[in-house]
Amino acid sequence: MSALPLIAIIGRANVGKSTLFNRLIQKRKAIVNNTPGVTRDRMYGQSDWLGHSFTVVDTGGIDVDGINEIENQVVTQALFAQEEADVLIFVADKNLGLMSEDMKIVDRLRKSGKPFFFLVNKVDEVKHEQELLDFSAIGIDRIYPVSAEHGHGIADMLDELVVLLPEIKEPLLPENIVRVAIVGRPNVGKSSLVNSLLNSARCIVSDIPGTTRDAIDTRLSVNDKEFLLIDTAGIKRKGKTHKVLDKFSVIMSLKALDRCDIAVIIIDVSEGITDQDATIAGYAYERGRGCIIVVNKWDLAKPLDVTKKLVEEQIKDKCKFLDFAPIIFLSAMTQYNLDSLLPEVELVYEEYRKKISTGRLNDCIEKAIERNPLPNYRGNYVKIKYTTQIRSRPPSIKCFINYPQGVHFSYKRYLLNSIRKSFGFSGTPIKLNFTGKTKKD
Repeated sequence: MSALPLIAIIGRANVGKSTLFNRLIQKRKAIVNNTPGVTRDRMYGQSDWLGHSFTVVDTGGIDVDGINEIENQVVTQALFAQEEADVLIFVADKNLGLMSEDMKIVDRLRKSGKPFFFLVNKVDEVKHEQELLDFSAIGIDRIYPVSAEHGHGIADMLDELVVLLPEIKEPLLPENIVRVAIVGRPNVGKSSLVNSLLNSARCIVSDIPGTTRDAIDTRLSVNDKEFLLIDTAGIKRKGKTHKVLDKFSVIMSLKALDRCDIAVIIIDVSEGITDQDATIAGYAYERGRGCIIVVNKWDLAKPLDVTKKLVEEQIKDKCKFLDFAPIIFLSAMTQYNLDSLLPEVELVYEEYRKKISTGRLNDCIEKAIERNPLPNYRGNYVKIKYTTQIRSRPPSIKCFINYPQGVHFSYKRYLLNSIRKSFGFSGTPIKLNFTGKTKKD
């Protein structure tokens, strides 16, 4: 289980970064269309090209706080991206020509020593490529004329990009080790939580090189149970704005989520659950990771007049898609309730890798249908022939059915709830797929 290579798209506002992003991840765009509560303002996604998979981040959405802030924010985002990304894509606009901001950012990218591609966007036809003479002043050997909207030139660029992607090798670890990613926004207490866990007298600790840049994964043994803690608290450089910092905290979370079994999502009780918390939780859900929500800094709850019931309601409202995830209230600083975390991780991991026999699954589904029959699809009788679990980590269940397109999302959710009532699966998402011969309308 390795972190996917990271590609960052950089450039000024309105040059087409988001259009390029959508073009690159279009096969993945519909992942959570029907999942209530998952943030749909997507700046991060997975792309696949010629058998290579990689994560793409769009550093767009620049907010102008003052007359000269746009340049500062673009440069700040570029700095973060060049630290974290494996390959960089810089986008300029054919219609605006080469701007001074472009020159400054490209100079920084050159100094990073990382591979980067200079794209001139909005080149909709081959004849427009001759209009790129202005961009030769940038002093780059290869300029890629593309149209993010229509796809012109994108395939040629990707053919060359994937060759440069790093091959990431995971260190050899025991088969039964549980990989735990500690994720969350900046300053919610990720490092404090890791340090508190490691300072426990019952822990045997050793550091091993992580597969993400500048990261140290910590191997931890507690009561003969093996854990690998993947900390994502490594943002060292302060951004010009808090929003920029938040964006790149998600990048680091994505890297960790690619490599973990269980995601521990940290929330700061003093700030409550934010949109950014929900975004990070949504990516953990999408990647099919076991999830535990930790409400940290609980020692501040009483002065803030906050109750567990209130916080739970806020979390369930903001993260409806994680209604199966346990919520733990603790304080990393005072170590209040800290002892409950690793046992909960262990329990969720057992659920995460649980396997249910085909016979028991079919019995569960048949009883669910008896209680609430499948609706007809365009006058046709819908029948689930049989159900089987095809894999674990996370549990993935396939239903063979005569009309896969006839199962409404709400009925799929009903079946998922029935499966949970019968078999638990606490803390873990369940992938439920319907397959069969699709009937022509």
